[in-house]
Amino acid sequence: MIKGLGRWTLGAGVLLLAAGIGFGLLRESRLQTQFQGGVGRLQADAQDLWSKPLFDLGSLPVSPAFLLKAAIFLILLNLFARASRKFLQKRILSRTSIDEGQKYAISRGVGYAVFLGGLFVGLQAAGIDLSSFAIVGGAIGFGIGFGLQSLAKDFVSGLILLIERGVKVGDRIEVSNLLGDVKQIGARTTRVQTNDNVVILVPNSELTARVTNWTAHGRLARFSLDIGVAYTSDPEGVRDALIEVAQANEGVLKEPAPDVIFIGFGDSALNFQLRVWTSRHLRTPQTLKSELYFAIFRRFREDGIEIPFPQHEVRVIQPNGVASVLSLASGAAPPPAAQPPLSPQPSETP
Repeated sequence: MIKGLGRWTLGAGVLLLAAGIGFGLLRESRLQTQFQGGVGRLQADAQDLWSKPLFDLGSLPVSPAFLLKAAIFLILLNLFARASRKFLQKRILSRTSIDEGQKYAISRGVGYAVFLGGLFVGLQAAGIDLSSFAIVGGAIGFGIGFGLQSLAKDFVSGLILLIERGVKVGDRIEVSNLLGDVKQIGARTTRVQTNDNVVILVPNSELTARVTNWTAHGRLARFSLDIGVAYTSDPEGVRDALIEVAQANEGVLKEPAPDVIFIGFGDSALNFQLRVWTSRHLRTPQTLKSELYFAIFRRFREDGIEIPFPQHEVRVIQPNGVASVLSLASGAAPPPAAQPPLSPQPSETP
């Protein structure tokens, strides 16, 4: 009897367990169905919001999905244009005899062309009628005329620099009291590195104005040094001494040879100008001038050539009409004025 009761209890438990499992599965399926339905509705709403047009560009609806695709396309197009520019400059142009400025200009031009061509193809593939940009282009032109004029001017000037090559990468230029080497010509500014290792951004529009290019015809430049000697010096001897000093300097080129110009007769000195050519001190002209001035001073001291200082002649007229001449060096304190002699006083009588 006990054994039969146990079997009945076991069977009832199994039935209850099966019923609970079935009820749980049924409830879970209903919850899953409801959850799936909610997720589906959320997906549908998100899809509608994602593809809902924000505005129309001509006949093309612009949605958030379109804007995201356009941003990704522009990023990839920019990367592709840069990669093509670097590939052309390092793999193809580096094997030619073209100078660095020409390589830079060609690679930049190709990069701009690839970007503009890819942008044109992308707009056509998106179904955008370029004629619909007439109004937008007019608005952009209106904005350029007022607020973006300087930016447009710098961009056009950058294109002119790359085409005309008046200023190239690697040139030594002087503009607005700035002297340095051109490191990069960008779309709006040009990077110029000075001797102090400072990079200064110069707007491209300034480089299409008046610019001194020290290396337009090669890495060669001439510098001048002004020297004055006393009137007692022999001009031919001064000329020979200056040329020998210049030829002894390693930074001065033997060809073209240095020369000396007799400028004229100054107030206190005979004025000469030593002109030398160099390619080593193109970026450090002050260093070359310092070396030459040190050597000139030593040579003049050895040869007894006097380097004068400015002098002025002062005439002092005394009350008795006698004139005396005083020679004053520039910067020296004048001597005390001459006093007229005192007249003898009559002696006192006792």
